[in-house]
Amino acid sequence: MQLILASSSSFRKAQLEKLGLPFSQVSPDVDETKLDQESLPEMVLRLGIKKAQAVARLHPDALIIASDQGAQCGQHILCKPGNHQNACNQLMMMSGQSVFFYTSLVLLNAQTGQAQTDTIRTEVKFRTLDQQQIENYLNRDKPYQCAGSFKSEALGVALFESVESTDPDALIGLPLIHLVKFLANEGKDPLSI
Repeated sequence: MQLILASSSSFRKAQLEKLGLPFSQVSPDVDETKLDQESLPEMVLRLGIKKAQAVARLHPDALIIASDQGAQCGQHILCKPGNHQNACNQLMMMSGQSVFFYTSLVLLNAQTGQAQTDTIRTEVKFRTLDQQQIENYLNRDKPYQCAGSFKSEALGVALFESVESTDPDALIGLPLIHLVKFLANEGKDPLSI
């Protein structure tokens, strides 16, 4: 059965390549608007499922991997900053704070319609940062398309005091420990192929 990553993310693609399984990548076209009264964990799970279902309609004989991620600092939901000033504002707000990242994971068997789902919570405690440190970081990594305004797989790790999660890959965008379990349930354990 063909394995498809329902994402246009180069980061998720690089993560999945670590498992050594052949896969293709298809960008899902879904509306990512948050619904009223929806919590952040509910939203990322709903969007992960929507992405998987959108790709499954085009590939009814595949195993579809989908994920979505959001971050929250206090009552503020953090999205992709889009530009330098927004990223600077986000990082100033997160300085010295704990930020919670929610990463959904969906493995949908398009043939059976069965989906395995989970949402992984990662707590990142940020160092207390000054304006110059933030500017230096942003000028080097330019994380303007990353939720939370950093790339943890690059210099962004220097912003952290600590990270707590059951799956360290969740922070990058694709929880591989959980995905391996899901794949094994479908007979695609990377260590058995």
